[in-house]
Amino acid sequence: MSRALNDHAGGTLFGVALNYQGLLHEHLERFSQPPYQKPPVKPVLFIKTPNTRNQHDGAVEHPAGERLQPGPALAVVIGKRASRVSEAQALEHVAGYTIANEFSLPEDSYYRPAVKAKCRDGFCALGPVLVPVAEVADPQALTIKLLVNGQVVQENTTANQVRSVARLIAELSEFMTLDVGDVLLTGTPEGRVDVQPGDRVDIEISGLGRLTNHVVAPQEARP
Repeated sequence: MSRALNDHAGGTLFGVALNYQGLLHEHLERFSQPPYQKPPVKPVLFIKTPNTRNQHDGAVEHPAGERLQPGPALAVVIGKRASRVSEAQALEHVAGYTIANEFSLPEDSYYRPAVKAKCRDGFCALGPVLVPVAEVADPQALTIKLLVNGQVVQENTTANQVRSVARLIAELSEFMTLDVGDVLLTGTPEGRVDVQPGDRVDIEISGLGRLTNHVVAPQEARP
């Protein structure tokens, strides 16, 4: 049975970049050049700060003079403290799953995601509910769709993730403890699109429902 999300997902929001095979392959040539020299060998992490938190049916401000891109992602909510856990045991530390829309400005560097691009107010919507881990048979077999004004503009599957949910938890918990309520954003697929004020943005993940947000002009987002 699904649960209210706010009661379980109040911790740190950890994002993972380049966690879809298609997106990684798009950038392989760039990674062979300076300053990178080679593709990343560990998860590329960033943090969505508390001011980015948003919710189902919430408004997202379109920054004036910028491009805004939604980012469909499977979100994993930690339910049991995880420190140096094995991949085989990792899912025992998951409370459940929900949908994330990880909004961002276009990024110049995947190795150093810019705070200015990632951490604006309302740039991380979560919801609508938390689906318990027992109700998701395989987190690596979920279809993700992004719809803008009712039209599917992006579709992928978690089967194409570079690192599975279990592997991400194991690798991250090697060097930092994941606490109850922390949220792991497991990556956005290739093919990000721009949205404009007035657009309705929906993300569907099989078995998890639909997360809706509304893109508004700056003045509309303020009281």
